[in-house]
Amino acid sequence: MTATRSVSRLWPRGLAGRLLAGQAIVLLAGALTAGLVATLVGPPIFHEHLLQAGHRENAPELVHIEMAYRDASLISVGGALLISLLAATTVSWFLTRRLREPLDQISGAARELSRGHYGTRVPTLGAGTELETLAQTFNAMAVRLEGVEDTRRRMLSDLAHELRTPIATLSAYHEGLHDGVAQLGPQSRSALTEQTDRLARLADDIDEVSTAEEGRLALDLQETPLSSLLRAAHEGMRDRYDEKGVNLMVDTDSIADVHVRVDRNRIGQILTNLLANSLRHTPPGGTVTIHGGRNDHEATITVADNGDGMTPEQLAHAFERFYRGDSARTRDRTGSGIGLTISKAIADAHGGSLSAESPGLRQGASFTVTLALN
Repeated sequence: MTATRSVSRLWPRGLAGRLLAGQAIVLLAGALTAGLVATLVGPPIFHEHLLQAGHRENAPELVHIEMAYRDASLISVGGALLISLLAATTVSWFLTRRLREPLDQISGAARELSRGHYGTRVPTLGAGTELETLAQTFNAMAVRLEGVEDTRRRMLSDLAHELRTPIATLSAYHEGLHDGVAQLGPQSRSALTEQTDRLARLADDIDEVSTAEEGRLALDLQETPLSSLLRAAHEGMRDRYDEKGVNLMVDTDSIADVHVRVDRNRIGQILTNLLANSLRHTPPGGTVTIHGGRNDHEATITVADNGDGMTPEQLAHAFERFYRGDSARTRDRTGSGIGLTISKAIADAHGGSLSAESPGLRQGASFTVTLALN
């Protein structure tokens, strides 16, 4: 361990020093090999060729010729080593200068990113494919972190907004009851219960979506006919649709023999959230349709409406926690505003997906759940 630490202390820390040290080691190894060959292997071979050329074994000129050979070999090896070291130094300097600026830019950007400056980006480096790929990957990471940070800030802001209303209501009733201005009658009890339930529902929803997104959601997977999931969702929401005067239709003709392995209650939770979301955005007289489909490897459930629709920006953020795309499309006035987020997390936990599409405002929207076929 001590020897390793000593070697690490001696090893150059800078890029130029490391490149030069590495090349010097290679050159010295080559020079040592060449020197050993020239000293140990070359002279006997050279001596044998001189004898074959007609020189006598103990001739005086033979000694001088062999000494000249050894000296020439050592001089050539030494000169080659010196020139190689000069060339290695030049190449190391050039490569270091070539790499230092883009590496400094990436290191500087990483430091800024670590300080919370998520808008930092690495410019085009022009330093080769590898460094360009590294810069692009870094920028993609920075964009993702910036998006996560924006979502976090928006989530905290919206969470504070969600908490403010029930807390203000509870505080007002508390002060009124304490001062004797209000009486604890049926109306005040109802208001207090409603706001308390809203806080409890918010806490439960946040815990549930966090559990699902972290992969800790427990699923009771069972083989289930896809058509029964659609019919159950239709039956569960029919009264609310009738009350508003919105038509709710279900289409199961193409999935009569399709089965999926899912948690029936969780998939029902997804469909309830999607149907409630469509109901909020479909005016009286409008239509919402639930229909199933299949392809080679997947089954789909689509909830489509002809209501408010969504802009491209709203589509991009539809499944984010507390995203406020408009007055209601991505948030429930009576709930926590993360129903779509929970639905997507549940779909992901099943190994499926949840996506949204809309041609534009006032042109309706559709949400599609994709599940693996059993």
